Amino acid sequence: MTIYADSFFLDSDLTDTLQNRIKRQVVEGILSGRFLPGERMPSSRALARHLGVSRITVSFAYNDLVADDYLVAQGRSGYFVSLSAPSGIQFEPPGDPVENTMDWSRLLAHRNGATSRIDRPVDWRAYPYPFVYGQTDPKLFDHQNWRLCALQALGRKEFDSLTSDHYERDDPKLVEYVLRHILSRRGISARPEHVLVTLGAQNALWTSAQLLLTQRRAAAVENPCYPGLREILQQTRCRTHVVEVDDHGLPPDAIPEDTDVLFTTASHQCPTNVTMPIWRRHQLLRRAAELGIVIVEDDYEFELSFRRSPSPSLKSLDDMGRVIYIGSFSKSLFPGLRLGYIVAPSAFIQEARALRTAVLRHPPGLIQRTAAYFLSLGHYDAQINRMRKTYQRRRQVMEQAFSDHGLTPVGEEDHGGSSFWMMAPEHVDTERLASRLQLRGVVIEPGRSFFDPKSAPKHFYRLAYSSIPSARIARGVELISEEIGTYGSAIDA
Repeated sequence: MTIYADSFFLDSDLTDTLQNRIKRQVVEGILSGRFLPGERMPSSRALARHLGVSRITVSFAYNDLVADDYLVAQGRSGYFVSLSAPSGIQFEPPGDPVENTMDWSRLLAHRNGATSRIDRPVDWRAYPYPFVYGQTDPKLFDHQNWRLCALQALGRKEFDSLTSDHYERDDPKLVEYVLRHILSRRGISARPEHVLVTLGAQNALWTSAQLLLTQRRAAAVENPCYPGLREILQQTRCRTHVVEVDDHGLPPDAIPEDTDVLFTTASHQCPTNVTMPIWRRHQLLRRAAELGIVIVEDDYEFELSFRRSPSPSLKSLDDMGRVIYIGSFSKSLFPGLRLGYIVAPSAFIQEARALRTAVLRHPPGLIQRTAAYFLSLGHYDAQINRMRKTYQRRRQVMEQAFSDHGLTPVGEEDHGGSSFWMMAPEHVDTERLASRLQLRGVVIEPGRSFFDPKSAPKHFYRLAYSSIPSARIARGVELISEEIGTYGSAIDA
């Protein structure tokens, strides 16, 4: 029996290739039982004509399916569904779900409660003015070389690094690059036993909190701060002290004396972008020594300091081994990579490695090796240089737009990064403002989630320029200014 070409259609997934979309149609037809073993496929010419694609595209798809034993080629007769093709598991449709009779509010040992995530629409890329933080601009990412590095990592000589369970070990090529090229730029001297690869900075923060904090210990955090950190600390059930930041970052004298662990973003305070000056970093280390505090330094975005050289990390100034350093490639490569690292004394790394092994063994070998090639072959530095130049141009456009439309960032904004921390008039609720702006195609990030929930102001917000082209910035800022200007009357109406 022949399968007719009109049984196929191209789905709307424009992010995938035509070849893969055709292959997906065939595979789904075989696994669902619509296409049976031995049935003849439409000719490549007929299917190409029906789908409106080139014949070579269909031929390549068919050849890939032959390699995977979904199809077989029979000389001049064409392609047929393989007699040994994989088949979907047949099962009876399940009945109605069992009614929940368990009291989960009593059975759950831990309840994380309400989260304070940064609210943004899922389809934010579809908005013309996305001032969204921490996302990748496809035009700045080096797709071609990343793909080549992934292919190299998939090569036969890399079979062991790709397929083996390495238990607690990390990719030595990646660790070597971090040691020789990343940490050296931050003034940090370390050996392989001082480094642990993590699934991004979030995983590194969680690991550090799990090892350092208990119900009987206290953590100090900046206010405002990264919302995900606050959720991590809630899971440890530790006591949390909130320290208000000023124009120089976290003031050491404000750290409570019963603090055990301090979390800080000294290079680019999250979310205000304040860079802690060197003199205060020394003060902070002296205060930590007085109180016996461990410092967890989240050194994000240090690469994007394009107006002056990056300040030395706290870790590089630490002569007592009390600073745990966290880095990540999420902002500089892409957030979906989920790859970061912890640098700390070997005694801490040993325990962190054991904890990671119990939870997830290690980050995927393919991801680690691909990143190692991308970094070591110079593509990473080229991308950082490209991002730095582009972000600097966008920042200048944004500063001019602020001047033209009467918006003023909070504090002194001259250190780089990829966003501005903004303050609207006190009567403006930026969560309601964000909802109104979305109707006009503008996405901003309300600031309430960054603050301690007990006293969170409503009139702060963040504007990032990592995901919006320069040509759209001025109009987007103009729309924000218009909405703020009419906020009171619009809400009353």
